[in-house]
Amino acid sequence: MKKSLLILALALGAVLPCRAQTYAVDTKHSQVNFSIKHMAISTVRGRFGVQSGEIVYDAAHPEKSSVTAVVDVASVDTGVEARDNHLRSKDFFDATTNPTATFVSTSVKKAGEGLIVAGNLTLHGVTKPVTLKLDEVSKSQIGMDSKPHRGFSATTTIHRADFGLTWNGVLKSGDAAIGDDATLTFDIEGVEK
Repeated sequence: MKKSLLILALALGAVLPCRAQTYAVDTKHSQVNFSIKHMAISTVRGRFGVQSGEIVYDAAHPEKSSVTAVVDVASVDTGVEARDNHLRSKDFFDATTNPTATFVSTSVKKAGEGLIVAGNLTLHGVTKPVTLKLDEVSKSQIGMDSKPHRGFSATTTIHRADFGLTWNGVLKSGDAAIGDDATLTFDIEGVEK
C-alpha cells in the first residue's frame, strides 16, 4: 500500500504543473551594486543595502513571476566616507528626502537561460521604466534556517539624468567628472515563504 501511494505521488508530481514559489528578500545577503565612470579614466564602485522585497518565481511559467525591492539609498557605501556623505547630500540622492529607491516589475519574459524583467524604478523621487537582465536563477539550497533559498542576479544600466541626478563637474580636458550612465546589479538572496 505504501509503495502504491509513493508511486501515485511521484506520478502526480510529474504531471502537475510546478507552482510558483514566493521568496522574501534576505536583507543580510542582498545588495544593489553600482558602477560609474570617474573622470573618464576609472570606475567607481559602490553598494546599497536592500531593506525589503519579494520575488514570486514560476519556473514553468516565467511570465507569471514578479519582483519588488526596496533599496536603502542612505546606506550607500563606496569605501570613501567623504564621497558617501556627498552622495547622500542634495547634490546627489538627497537621502534625507528620498531615503529609499524601489523597483516593481511589470513583466517577466524568458530569455535563453535567464529572464528579462521590465519594471519601474523609483529613484531620487523620479519613476522611470527600466529593463533588467536576470541571469539564470540559482538552484534551491536549504539554508541554516532549514528553509529553501535561491539567488537572483539582475543588471541594468540607467542614465542618471533621467532620475534628476545631474550634479557634475567639467575637467580641463572637457570631459565630465562623472559618467552619464550607471550600471546597477541587483544581487538578491530570497528565502522561500
